[in-house]
Amino acid sequence: MRRVLGLDLGSRTCGVAVSDPLGMIARTVETIRFEEDDYETACTKVLEFVKELEVTEIVLGLPKHMNGDIGIRGNISVEFKAMLEEKCSCPVTLWDERLTTVAAQKILISANVSRKKRKAVIDQMAAVQILQGYLDRK
Repeated sequence: MRRVLGLDLGSRTCGVAVSDPLGMIARTVETIRFEEDDYETACTKVLEFVKELEVTEIVLGLPKHMNGDIGIRGNISVEFKAMLEEKCSCPVTLWDERLTTVAAQKILISANVSRKKRKAVIDQMAAVQILQGYLDRK
């Protein structure tokens, strides 16, 4: 049994999703909120989830431009990956997250979720999209 944690890292929020113990289905957990660019705080909270949920692997969204280039946000994710690996014993995999927020937004709109509620859960849903894509690929 293994649980995988999925992360959608932003400049002030980090959407968190986790797989079931069989590593097949992703579900939302929480949106971590932190001061802008305070990735130490985000890392600390992620590590709490790793321990609490008995996670064996982390999948971190890697934002890329549509042409495949890695920009500033992508480089921040690469640095966050290094920060997590330094403080955690489980492997961290970067996963292409292009269009995951768009897909999450469409799911929430089709479910008739109000704009206010969508804003509260969009990062979690994007994390689910990232994690489910990774799980499906495996």
